[in-house]
Amino acid sequence: QVQLVESGGGLVQVGGSLRLSCAASGRTFSRYAMGWFRQAPGKEREFVARINWTGGNTNYANSVKGRFTISRDNAKKTVYLQMNSLKPEDTAVYYCAAGQGGTTTWGSYDFWGQGTQVTVSS
Repeated sequence: QVQLVESGGGLVQVGGSLRLSCAASGRTFSRYAMGWFRQAPGKEREFVARINWTGGNTNYANSVKGRFTISRDNAKKTVYLQMNSLKPEDTAVYYCAAGQGGTTTWGSYDFWGQGTQVTVSS
């Protein structure tokens, strides 16, 4: 069992940066791939970024590639999402997720956080 708590969301201006954190509890955090997803009002949840259990392999949605960076610290049981050059279309609730077989699809994750709001104002 893994419990996830996101933090770091907030209001930021266009072009600004935020770093989201997702703190995990449970002994087996290092065995899980971790993903970030987001959901804007009236839209489906979409993939943002993913990192494998070692941290050596990452994947990004085309819309965030080159602007967002996912990383993890297994000793701290935390995964991060550094978001730079933020745009209004990045506004959404951001969720982190854990799954042993986690890929770019939300159905491949077993555990989810409660989400943190990111709002990018123009």
